[in-house]
Amino acid sequence: MIQHKVNGTVYGVILNDTVSVQKIGSLAEAPYKGAPQAPVLYLKPANTRADCGAIIRLPDAADSVEVAATIGLVMGRTATRLTTEEALASVCGVVLAADLSLPHSSYYRPAIREKCFDGALPMSAIRPLPDLSALVLETEIDGKLVEQRSLATLIRSPARLLAEVSEFMTLYQGDVLLVGISYLAPQAAPGSRIRIRAEGLGCLDFSLASSGVCP
Repeated sequence: MIQHKVNGTVYGVILNDTVSVQKIGSLAEAPYKGAPQAPVLYLKPANTRADCGAIIRLPDAADSVEVAATIGLVMGRTATRLTTEEALASVCGVVLAADLSLPHSSYYRPAIREKCFDGALPMSAIRPLPDLSALVLETEIDGKLVEQRSLATLIRSPARLLAEVSEFMTLYQGDVLLVGISYLAPQAAPGSRIRIRAEGLGCLDFSLASSGVCP
């Protein structure tokens, strides 16, 4: 059994898969003027964490939420300036995660309200690190398969991503690095039951409720 816990900072990254970049289209025009040359990170604060089986109450007036399946690398020790070859040796395991986000118009501006509401990051228990190169994430909403996502489409592999992030900041035991989310992920409504699964990692199950419904 893995003894480590997720008790640090959770970092996410956008624009790290070819499918999302293709959906967005050209990044050469203003104001961006080119694809990012380094990982584009954001934070999921402590209030967003929820366990498997949780009932997530959406904010007032929210009638849908994007459900972006991903995995998180859980740091097993302090790590800085890692190489790609050694990066995963600092990881004690992985979690299945659902990065929930209220639909919003700009993918680039900070979306604190939309991405950081209470319970906006359900996560599974920590599992041993599997072979990530061919891992496929499946998302079901109310029993219907709505997305299959292969980590083979990542622009930066988990090891490379971790190495590049550790070049400019130290990661500590208990921190989590989400490896990337889909742009325009499937949407679910209050009352929906969601399952995210991957071979060797089991399932992450949770459900959604409106703000006026007590769990």
